[in-house]
Amino acid sequence: MSVQAGTPGPLTVRTVEIEHPGDLLSRLPQPGISWVRRGEGMVAWGEVARLDTAGTHRIDEADAWWRRVTRHAVVRDDVHQPGTGLIAFGSFAFADSSEAGGVLIVPRYVLGLRGDSAWLTVISEDGATAMPDLEDATADPLPVAPVPTVTVDLGDRSAWEAAVTQAVARIGAGELDKVVLARAVEATASAPLDTRAILARLAEDYPSCWTFAVDGLVGATPELLARVDHGLVTSRVLAGTIRPTGDETADLAHAAALARSSKDREEHEYAVRSVRDVLEAHCGSVNVPEEPSVLHLPNVMHLATDVTGVLSHNASALELIRELHPSAAVCGTPTLTAARVIDELEGLDRARYAGPVGWINAAGDGEWCIGLRSAEISADDPTRLRLFAGCGIVAASEAGAEWAESEAKLEPMRRALGQV
Repeated sequence: MSVQAGTPGPLTVRTVEIEHPGDLLSRLPQPGISWVRRGEGMVAWGEVARLDTAGTHRIDEADAWWRRVTRHAVVRDDVHQPGTGLIAFGSFAFADSSEAGGVLIVPRYVLGLRGDSAWLTVISEDGATAMPDLEDATADPLPVAPVPTVTVDLGDRSAWEAAVTQAVARIGAGELDKVVLARAVEATASAPLDTRAILARLAEDYPSCWTFAVDGLVGATPELLARVDHGLVTSRVLAGTIRPTGDETADLAHAAALARSSKDREEHEYAVRSVRDVLEAHCGSVNVPEEPSVLHLPNVMHLATDVTGVLSHNASALELIRELHPSAAVCGTPTLTAARVIDELEGLDRARYAGPVGWINAAGDGEWCIGLRSAEISADDPTRLRLFAGCGIVAASEAGAEWAESEAKLEPMRRALGQV
């Protein structure tokens, strides 16, 4: 067990309704937290309490800490929407062994927007309940700095394709059914990066994705690991990918081909099964559509399945993501074998790439995605970052095609950095 920071004293939380704040990201001071999709969601800043944890039990430790934090909190919530009241944001490393560990952050301020409701939450440890004006709360003397010139490495194609070829051989030998291999690309900026400029580009280009920033991990992910809302749980599984051409007629044909592809359907089924098996252990009923749909994004098209269930007991969002992670969509099948093959072939620490990222409230409800289409900004040097992408490898995978797919998955962050 590796935990830094104790449980804070009793927190006082006040949420009030406010007028529409406009674009959420434009209100975010630097640095801050983002959780925005289709213009709605939350931005947050300041830090009232924080847990840093690492190791095999990092999510369990975070869940236990959060229960202690919420137990004695005094909450007055006038809005009662998902994301109001006491809330924490977090992200966790993909691998148990990663030094990146995990974090839960209780912010000082949360600005939220959902439908016709807009709110401001203030959280304090000293019992203060006075609400600042929104202009005062979001005051930031520094304007958003434009994205500086960024140099992005190309990556070692031969080494990664060799790893893919080895993985296919091991699958063919019956060692496992599927493994997800990731690659990291180093990038250097000519000046410190302002995450707000990156987030604004991501939100504009990928409005249907969750545009997130938590503790140096920034991205726009399309994949929902688990949303828990008053006993209902939803998980969006994405696996199976094809790149669009930009021609509407051709892309309709490509989408139909993706839906019929035995290779992509096999990869997708492994991922759906891994999520379904976990939810069935916690839900009285689980619904899995018979056929996947095709999710269209600017850079890729994915096979997508929304798995839903009704919880049979009071499981928190953190409990569920602890069991859902890692799914076959980011690890492979069987899970333990795939994780071992990743360690042997991948040659990198994914840190919090492909790990859970999201938020949780005092009731245990929340929304957690998989940290994909993302970059990790160095805590020591804000001019340096790593971009990540991964591909699901099955028996029919071809190294060259997987490289092309990984390049497509790097495109959101490259575009946000002015590289495309």
